[in-house]
Amino acid sequence: MFSEIFSDGIIGRAINENLIDIHIHNIRDFSNDKHLSVDDFPYGGGPGMLMKPEPVFNAVNKIKNDYQIGNTSPIILTSPQGDKLTHNIALHFSEFDEMIIICGRYEGFDERIRQNLATHEISLGDFVLSGGEIPAMAIVDSISRLIPNVLGSDESARNDSFYENFLQFPQYTRPENFQGMTVPKILLSGNHQDIEKWRKTESIRKTLERRPDLINFNQLNEEEKEIYYQILDENSKELE
Repeated sequence: MFSEIFSDGIIGRAINENLIDIHIHNIRDFSNDKHLSVDDFPYGGGPGMLMKPEPVFNAVNKIKNDYQIGNTSPIILTSPQGDKLTHNIALHFSEFDEMIIICGRYEGFDERIRQNLATHEISLGDFVLSGGEIPAMAIVDSISRLIPNVLGSDESARNDSFYENFLQFPQYTRPENFQGMTVPKILLSGNHQDIEKWRKTESIRKTLERRPDLINFNQLNEEEKEIYYQILDENSKELE
């Protein structure tokens, strides 16, 4: 699963250009028994199987030693009980030189993995997947694009949704007129200052409409506060 995803696109190019390095390890390789088992029945009964602590601890310890990963580096456990992955969390993780992501399947993990090995738990949202592979891919992708030069231009990352806690402004390309639907004139004006003001306004407008929870008014600068009040005033007039 990982080889296909990480060999193509932005991630594949970043690996080829030595901007990031990804190593994939099979937890079964660190099992202590001849059957290479990594799961067992839960104490106290119940459905499903739990990931055993021994193979996971063995894997993490061996990887830390082989790659000289320090004790301050994150060890992320993909879990529906974890913090929801956000841009700010990805930005925080992008500041580390290395990290380990543990993903498993079955019913869950032995609690000792959660309490004594993982430093962080990350979830994609309030739903359950068959395993931690897809969340791990999402974590790697969201962090990698924040690494300098991975996108080819730092401006690309700055224009993404959630950068500075705003959703991305609307964007258009050719043709200028498609089936009667036209591109806003401001974007054709060539006036870069006006275009930037329009983009900031539309970014805040979209965030207010769709994700108002992202906006912390106290963190807005004076220009953003002015735009914020302007949009609120426009909305109140539309309701009159």
